[in-house]
Amino acid sequence: MAEYAHPEVLVDTAWVADHLNDPQVRLVESNEDILLYNQGHIPGAVKIDWISDLNDPVVRDYLDKERFEQLLAAKGISNDTTVVFYGDKNNWWATYAFWVFKLFGHKDARILNGGRAKWIAEGRELTRDVPSYPQGSYSAPERDDATIRAFRDEVKEHIKKNDVALVDVRSPQEYSGERTHMPEYPQEGTLRGGHIPTAVSIPWAQAVKEDSTFKSPEDLRELYGSKGVTSDKDVIAYCRIGERSSHTWFVLTYLLGYPQVRNYDGSWTEWGNGVGLPIEKTYKG
Repeated sequence: MAEYAHPEVLVDTAWVADHLNDPQVRLVESNEDILLYNQGHIPGAVKIDWISDLNDPVVRDYLDKERFEQLLAAKGISNDTTVVFYGDKNNWWATYAFWVFKLFGHKDARILNGGRAKWIAEGRELTRDVPSYPQGSYSAPERDDATIRAFRDEVKEHIKKNDVALVDVRSPQEYSGERTHMPEYPQEGTLRGGHIPTAVSIPWAQAVKEDSTFKSPEDLRELYGSKGVTSDKDVIAYCRIGERSSHTWFVLTYLLGYPQVRNYDGSWTEWGNGVGLPIEKTYKG
């Protein structure tokens, strides 16, 4: 892992096993399948639900500064805690939670390379015991919606420029317009199929190997560079609601070291339903 641009953000299963009882480390499990945690999780791990914990219950947005502070304190997390995220489906939702933590500037956030699948494949211990930790003390800045997050109007301006890259990380069928969503994902009511003009198709899971660990830096550079997504560009990634694209954001930012990458979390559920917003299709059926 030392060959990545920021190897410090990745830990392996052996590292996690060695730090299960480290009071300075908090394991956070975040899954698409919200029932998995109760079926068995890494000892000491707390659960963060991407819907109920990270999202505002009324406004389509993330929790605010005060609720973020309350959430982390309740999980026994303080400002100086090393938080290690992991989850199902190639760490898809783990990187989403990681991204939200970075919106509030949490300093030491890491990803378990290989996630839940790697831990289980190695026959390592799982437990159903839910840990209880002393209340943490957390002080967060206001949420940073400018540095690593993109909004609809910014995307509209983005696609007019020459030194930018827009990455659609959904499936080829969603990108082409053949489907408005894939059957294995929740249907969130998108009216149109297709993609944002100028976007290239690089499905998010192409960045990982069969064992759910990340591909090598060389393979990742080839994957993105072959589609014109290079480090000299201002990059925006999107999917349906910003979850799959957070995985691509993580890869480009931390594994390849791209200096300017943002996640458009409004993504296709906003763009595909937006009045007056242009789309493109390649599906002719």
